[in-house]
Amino acid sequence: MQRRSLIALAVLAAPAVARAQAFPDRTITLVSGFAPGGSTDITARLLADRMQGFLGPNARIVVENRPGASGTVAAEWLRRQPADGHVLMLNEASSHVLIPNAMQGGTRYNPIEDFTHVGMVANGPLILVAKPNFPAANAAEAVAKLRAGPQDDMPYASSGVGSIPHFAGEAIAVSLNLGGRFAHVPYRSGGLMVESIARGETAWGVAVLASAAAQVRDNRVRGIALTGLERFPAFPDIPTLAESGIPGFDLGNWFSVVGPPRMPAAATEALNRAINQALRDPQLNDRFLVAGITPWTRANTPADTRAFFVAELEKFKGVVERTGVRMEP
Repeated sequence: MQRRSLIALAVLAAPAVARAQAFPDRTITLVSGFAPGGSTDITARLLADRMQGFLGPNARIVVENRPGASGTVAAEWLRRQPADGHVLMLNEASSHVLIPNAMQGGTRYNPIEDFTHVGMVANGPLILVAKPNFPAANAAEAVAKLRAGPQDDMPYASSGVGSIPHFAGEAIAVSLNLGGRFAHVPYRSGGLMVESIARGETAWGVAVLASAAAQVRDNRVRGIALTGLERFPAFPDIPTLAESGIPGFDLGNWFSVVGPPRMPAAATEALNRAINQALRDPQLNDRFLVAGITPWTRANTPADTRAFFVAELEKFKGVVERTGVRMEP
């Protein structure tokens, strides 16, 4: 009798145990720290659409925009959320390695210890874009025009103070040996800044390629030059700045998924596995390339991701020192 009672209790308890161990057991929220239409938002939506299919037949991922201070508002919010794997952030370099170096006194979060590093997603090449009637026939002429100045007459736009495009604009000024900086016009997202250039409100700007790809393809803005050392497969006719008068110039962006600190290993591994499966999907790869994003192809475990963050923190320390730009809290 006692044995039958124990068996009955075990049978009744089994569904509850299964429910407790299941992941995900509800909708996953993937936060973007920028407004809709920018590169982070685009990348988050493309990833979520494909990744959810590798988490189970009923898994669902929704993207939520929490813009502000180049992703740091979302990062600060994320670290206080329940660490069960159901709230994540698609972050880029600005919030987790650039601003922690540039902010006087540092950020209110530790970019390594205050997050679970789930997996890398993509590289986001930067592009120098200009209004359609920018007075240069090609990239080399554009670089010569920027070098000739005066800087005050050539303000540039970016996706926000502290963003990678902001610091790329400052790095261009340093590389041109101008002895000063271009005037900076920040916007709330890459999408908004590209639209401002299309309307002629600003002469030129630096954007993550994903924010500008559609407008460049439609000739609403001119794609002048890329900021990496290699041309991008979807835009083979756009040269690099290194080819166009700024030898060795190399500064880009990347995207990864992070969660609150101390997420369970099982949830972290399940999410990392789904990210890697999604990145091997040819359809997602094609959509990334059309959007101006390069899928991540290097080693991509949670430990790899954490190690990459540590290395990038040191790298962007040099970027901040080179540009001399500091931010106040």
